[in-house]
Amino acid sequence: MITREQVASVLDHPVHDTDGRKLGDAKRVFFDDASGEPEWISVKTGLFDTHETFVPVRGASVLGDHVEVPYTKDQVKDAPQVDVDANGHLSEREEHRLYDHYGIDWDAAWKRTGLTGDARAAASAQGSGAMADSADNAMTRAEEHLHVGVERHETGRARLRKYVVTEEEEQTIPVRHEEIRVEREPITDANRDAALSGAEISEAEYEVTLHAERPVVDTRAEPVERVRLTVEEQVEETTVRGQVRKERIDIVTPDETDETA
Repeated sequence: MITREQVASVLDHPVHDTDGRKLGDAKRVFFDDASGEPEWISVKTGLFDTHETFVPVRGASVLGDHVEVPYTKDQVKDAPQVDVDANGHLSEREEHRLYDHYGIDWDAAWKRTGLTGDARAAASAQGSGAMADSADNAMTRAEEHLHVGVERHETGRARLRKYVVTEEEEQTIPVRHEEIRVEREPITDANRDAALSGAEISEAEYEVTLHAERPVVDTRAEPVERVRLTVEEQVEETTVRGQVRKERIDIVTPDETDETA
């Protein structure tokens, strides 16, 4: 059983079923008009779901950071949808429907309050009410924020391709050749004997072979360098823009008129 003192630790906290599965968050607590004790918890399921399901406080307990109720998730999910009037009260008919669904005896519940006769009838007509939305009656404002990441994708491919071209190359080299030159020397004592060794008058021939160098062109393949592709990662700054939604809270006093269309 949850007491009035524990209400602050119940609101906006998770509510678990009897198997420990989360049902949702406790949004409002309804008090019994007769006893003044907590009677019902409204549980909101889902982040954007405005649907609230009523769960009896009877048998519920506060365990650490959550509330545990003695009902299964399916039983709470199938609970009847009830209306709350403008004064925040459940009617007798609505309470009857909830009591029947959760298997709670109506008369036994009233015996706990100690009310009988006219007092019971008056309290029964009012049902449960005096709801508490939160401990400080605060409104939660939410904002969206950009969460930017990166993804890797292919931007292109590079490859090495080897092919053959023909170019003109020029080199200058020295080449030699032989030419004849006639040398004449007078007869002297030193060469007289050689000059008179033959006939005095005769015919004769003397032949020399001339030589010349010519360029000879040949090619041979020689390795000159090794070429490879490497990938380098560069980091640059980029600006990302996106639209985010933000909630705003305006205060409208009784002396002001809300002119928002």
